[in-house]
Amino acid sequence: MALFKRVRDLTAATLNDLIDKAEDPVKMINQFIRDMEEEIAEAEVAVAKQIAMEHRFKEERDEAQAMVQKRQEQAEKALELGNEDLARKALQDKKEHQERLDTFSAEYDKAKTLADDLRAKLDDMKDEFLKMKGRREMLVARADAAKVQKQINHAMGSFNTDSASRGFSRMEEKVAQMEAEAEASGELRGRKASLDEELDHLGDNTVEDELAALKAKLGKKSGE
Repeated sequence: MALFKRVRDLTAATLNDLIDKAEDPVKMINQFIRDMEEEIAEAEVAVAKQIAMEHRFKEERDEAQAMVQKRQEQAEKALELGNEDLARKALQDKKEHQERLDTFSAEYDKAKTLADDLRAKLDDMKDEFLKMKGRREMLVARADAAKVQKQINHAMGSFNTDSASRGFSRMEEKVAQMEAEAEASGELRGRKASLDEELDHLGDNTVEDELAALKAKLGKKSGE
C-alpha cells in the first residue's frame, strides 16, 4: 500500500538526513514525530477498513456455508418424502450457494492475509514510533546541554580575568585609603578635644584663690 510505503520512507536514515540539513534539530525531530503520528493515524484507518472487509467476507462465507448445508438437508428430506423435483430444486440452489461459498472463502482468505500483514506493519510502525520518541528525548537533552555549554564557553571567552583582578585590586586600594582617612580623622578629632579642654581650664584659679585667702586668714590670726 502507498500509505505504508510513505511510512517506510520515514526511516531513521531519512530522519538523520533531515536533521543534518536542519538549522534546529529539535524542531526537526518534533516535526518528524508529528508526521509519524499522522502517518500512524492514517494507517490505523486503513487497517480498520481492511479488517472490516475481512469480517464482511467471513460473514458472507459463513452464510453461504450455512445455506449449502441447509439445502443439502432439505434435498435429502425431499427425497425421503418422494418429492424428487423439490429435491432437485434444493440441490440446484445448493450449487449456487456453493459457488458463493467458494468465492467468499477465497476472498476471505485473501482479506485475512492482507489484514494480518497490515496489522503486523502497523505494530512495527508503533514500535518504531516509540523508539523515535525515546530518541527524541535523548536528542533534546543533548541539544539543551550543548546550548548551555555553548553559552558558558561564550561567557568564559568574553570574561577577562586579568581585568577583573585589576579592578578588584583598585577597589581594595580605594577601601584601604578610605579606612586610613577615617582613622586620621579620628585622631585629629581626639587632639582637638584635648586642646579645647586645656583652653577651657585656662584661668580657672578658684582653688588657688581659696588657698591664698585661707593663708591670709591664718596669718592674721597669728599676728593678733
